[in-house]
Amino acid sequence: MTDRLVLRTFSLTDIESVWAYMRLPEVGQYMLWSARDREQSSEALDRMVAETGLEKDGDYLTLAVTVDGVVIGHAELGLVSAEHRQGEIGYVLHPEHQGRGYATEAGREMVRLGFTEMNMHRIIGRCSARNVSSANLLRRLGMRQEAHFVECRMVNGQWREELVFAMLQREWSGQNR
Repeated sequence: MTDRLVLRTFSLTDIESVWAYMRLPEVGQYMLWSARDREQSSEALDRMVAETGLEKDGDYLTLAVTVDGVVIGHAELGLVSAEHRQGEIGYVLHPEHQGRGYATEAGREMVRLGFTEMNMHRIIGRCSARNVSSANLLRRLGMRQEAHFVECRMVNGQWREELVFAMLQREWSGQNR
């Protein structure tokens, strides 16, 4: 929970809210997936419902971002390496709710969970190099840009450039005393 948001596990009953943002081309343009139809959104929701903890490399904790009980997006924390205590955050919000600081709040909470609850040493955030808003959000969280990968991944038939940001636990602790 943050000042304005409740972050909770997903339920299969969240399909309408999830489909409302996953079907939008403006959401899919920066993701590894393009706009999803209802069946694809339902399959994604099935995965998110199951992503409730971090036990082994590749696991995700994916939480519904809600305002006044309405799902407006999701935030996630992935376990990249248990051995090296490395994680990765991600977030997606319905465009109608962007520009109000909700993604920053949700991202900050996922970073807090990673560092304080799960004792991660390092957390990264990645985004399309074209997604200026997401890159700025990662900077607002206090992450530093560590990489700009050129034509590193084929997404929807086109080469994608990707930015990678990171923060260490000690850096976060120094900011949030």
